[in-house]
Amino acid sequence: MKFSAQLDVNVVAVEATDEVSLLLDLQSPQVASAEDRATATLQVVLDRSGSMSGAPLDGAIAALCGLVARLDERDNFGVVVFDDTAEVVVPAAPLSDKQRVVAQLQHIHPGGMTDLSGGYLRGLQELKRVAAGGGGTLLLISDGHANRGITDADQLATIAASASTERIVTSTLGYGLGYDETALSALARGGSGNHHFAEDPDSAGAAIATEAGELLSKSVQAASLLIDMEPAVALVKIYNDLPSTQVGDGKIMVEIGDFYSNERRKLLLRFGVPAMASLGLAQISTLELRYVELPGLVEQVVTLPVQVNVVPGDEAAGRVADPTVHTEVLFQEAQQAKKRASEALERGDRGAAMDLLAGAEGVLGAAMMAAPDEMRADVVKESQDIGMMKDRASWDDTSRLSKVTRASFHQRNRKRGRE
Repeated sequence: MKFSAQLDVNVVAVEATDEVSLLLDLQSPQVASAEDRATATLQVVLDRSGSMSGAPLDGAIAALCGLVARLDERDNFGVVVFDDTAEVVVPAAPLSDKQRVVAQLQHIHPGGMTDLSGGYLRGLQELKRVAAGGGGTLLLISDGHANRGITDADQLATIAASASTERIVTSTLGYGLGYDETALSALARGGSGNHHFAEDPDSAGAAIATEAGELLSKSVQAASLLIDMEPAVALVKIYNDLPSTQVGDGKIMVEIGDFYSNERRKLLLRFGVPAMASLGLAQISTLELRYVELPGLVEQVVTLPVQVNVVPGDEAAGRVADPTVHTEVLFQEAQQAKKRASEALERGDRGAAMDLLAGAEGVLGAAMMAAPDEMRADVVKESQDIGMMKDRASWDDTSRLSKVTRASFHQRNRKRGRE
């Protein structure tokens, strides 16, 4: 796995406190061929509550039948459905009889209320049973708000985070305009997976196909980054909204999740640097990247020191921020505004959302001026997208736009850098 780091400024003034931003670039190894890939395990947890009746449920079932066709006989596949209660309709197992599995899917019918947590927990049990410690992906599909069992988003995220320690990725697909984007996004965040929004059967099918494509080309599992800071150095901010935990004095563990073949990902950190009395190179942190490489399930560890050069104050005064890192900082500041706009729209506050998105447009305007040539098109596209969201905030359904902006934030912040 390729792993590099770049500071916005690599010099700091002697005897002066400072802050520096660090851009990490990660790229996973490429899977040589389909035959070389690891056996995949996919557990689907499908909402069949009454609101899914008709086109939503029919479309999801059709997409899952197509997914079964793409998987190999060696791959593990299972389906749990939930309404008031959870039910296993396709026991997790290798796909030795695809026709039988398709017939089981086609017999799913709508039910009652929405016990999302009950379905999710039952799905985790099935995945763990068949994967036997090898990990896998759980895809939860729902169109509603949880009104039974565990309904708190933070509790759901904690359960997903616990499952991720066993190499289980949780992805979510919110279907239609009635689902709880806060809960489904929290599950995906805790489970280091994807969060999709689909308003109709076609977009739901595309999201399910995306999950299948990533699953079948996965080359890295359970990537994490340990940030080990020198005394008095502080981690000011992790710009990417990823699960993180303090694991000791000056040590932060960030869960990055799985990578598909040849995938690129960017992480952005900001450090507070204390006043240093001695000139010359000074280490502020050590980064340790851990991951499990597929198909051999071999754990790999890569370490990288982060150093700054302590120079006289007049020399530091003339420094210029690296344009690539500076542009990424501005880009991620715009993403934070986008997330807050989504939350405002979820509350029905159009005015606040428009102000936040207008502010994000301004930040991206500054990013365009700073951006190197290879980043400019990406920044321009993001500015256009946010401008469209701002315009829509004045007239579009607030629930729809909240979901659009939340899914966009997920892609451009948590999964930053992937194609």
